[in-house]
Amino acid sequence: MVRFGKKAAVLAAAGALTALSVTGCSGSINTDAVVVTVGDEEITLGVANFYARMTQGQYETYYAGFMGITAKEMWTQEADGDKTYEETTKEALLVSLEDLYLISQHAGEYEVSLSEDEHKAIEEAVKKFDEANTDEAKEIVSGYRKDVQKYLELVTVSQKMADKMKEGVNEEVSDEEAAQKAMQYVYFSYTSTDDEGNSTDLSDEEKESLKGTAQTFCDAVKAGTDIETAAVDAGVEVQTATFDAESATPDAALVAAADALANEGDVTDVTETEKGLYVAKLTSLLDREATDAEKQNIIEERKQEQYDSLLEQWREDTEIKVDEKVWKKVDFIDYGVTVITSEEESADGTADEGAADDGTDESASDGETSDGASDETAE
Repeated sequence: MVRFGKKAAVLAAAGALTALSVTGCSGSINTDAVVVTVGDEEITLGVANFYARMTQGQYETYYAGFMGITAKEMWTQEADGDKTYEETTKEALLVSLEDLYLISQHAGEYEVSLSEDEHKAIEEAVKKFDEANTDEAKEIVSGYRKDVQKYLELVTVSQKMADKMKEGVNEEVSDEEAAQKAMQYVYFSYTSTDDEGNSTDLSDEEKESLKGTAQTFCDAVKAGTDIETAAVDAGVEVQTATFDAESATPDAALVAAADALANEGDVTDVTETEKGLYVAKLTSLLDREATDAEKQNIIEERKQEQYDSLLEQWREDTEIKVDEKVWKKVDFIDYGVTVITSEEESADGTADEGAADDGTDESASDGETSDGASDETAE
């Protein structure tokens, strides 16, 4: 079992290390072999393998379980064209790793560096990891001090750089650009559900009857009946939504019909879709709260576009060479990696350091360290 100590929890900015269990016979790899050259800097197999295994652990623990399949089935299934899920995941991982190095190489331009406290925190986390794990476990994930330290340094710098790279965008957004409307709507479904939760499609006759009910509801609301009252009579529930012309929920056809309304209080005709019928009432031409939220979304989109543009430019300006033969040595199928999800802690707040020399025991470890790495490594 691969375990990380409590100190790793302080490395949220560094992509918190994750407690793992590993399976499979350990096989020796040359961790000093070069997988990628980014400009004049070399990415070793040790760093690349450790980065990959952290991601593998997240995927096998959460995605495979969610999909209801084994890890091996997940990695071997077709994902994109003639490529397996393992192949597409490894491709994305390598790009992300190259980006970490590119960002680190430009950190000086933004006066970004690791502080003394960050260096100490990383050193403590690396030491804790090294002391808590067997040689066999560390061999599978390339969890040696120099590789774990480099990984943490890269991710820490990357996260510190993110804000710097997004600075300077135009944060002025007009109401017109961000405008969000609001509506109340009801839905008449073409399926019925029994008490046991089983769904059945309506017959053609039942659909025709439902259309009549929807039309009666629509006529009543257009005539001035309160929509809540009309909904009770029709046996449906009133729901609310904010939207603009580009929205696709709750349904693109409904959004188009509601967006075409000119005045607050106007009601759409019955809108038929493949799965049912909608009727909506426009309640606001400019929902203040939703519009302000959309302004923030637009600002964040601008920041992300600037961030992505910088990375793209740095890639264009930098020669990147990949040694596919070396990278191929990272195999997700032969070795399993699972995140330890137990959050049991001792009275003093530290994680249980119970030994697991067979690589399969999932005894308690620091649950606080399993969150940060997921977002960073899955991208």
